[in-house]
Amino acid sequence: MAYQRIQCILLPVLVLTITANTMVIEARYLLECSPYLPMEPELPKPEIPKLPELPHELPEHEVCKVPEPLKPKVHELLPKVPELPHELPKCELPKFPELSKHEVPKLPELQKHEVPKFKVPKFPELPYEIPKLENLK
Repeated sequence: MAYQRIQCILLPVLVLTITANTMVIEARYLLECSPYLPMEPELPKPEIPKLPELPHELPEHEVCKVPEPLKPKVHELLPKVPELPHELPKCELPKFPELSKHEVPKLPELQKHEVPKFKVPKFPELPYEIPKLENLK
């Protein structure tokens, strides 16, 4: 039932789209070809005023000097640090006795163990002709 209602709705929409397109085309044709319609008056183009010309060389302006701010001298604000003597005494390190070298005992040599070789077992060979299932019955 629903599909019948869709047809009733779609048919008028289809008719409107087809007729609307032809009406637009015909109206445009009448508008372009009709000699009875008054033409729009042509407006004069506005004139743009000329821009003032800038001189190629600009005059030099003197820049005013800004006075430098007063900076307090840092070395006047800090207290004086006592001076160190130029030659400092050398530090003497105490002498340590020489340490004897420890002897490392030798380890006995280990014998090399032989690993037996792996032998791949041979699989039985298949005959050239494989027996058919019919012959085995």
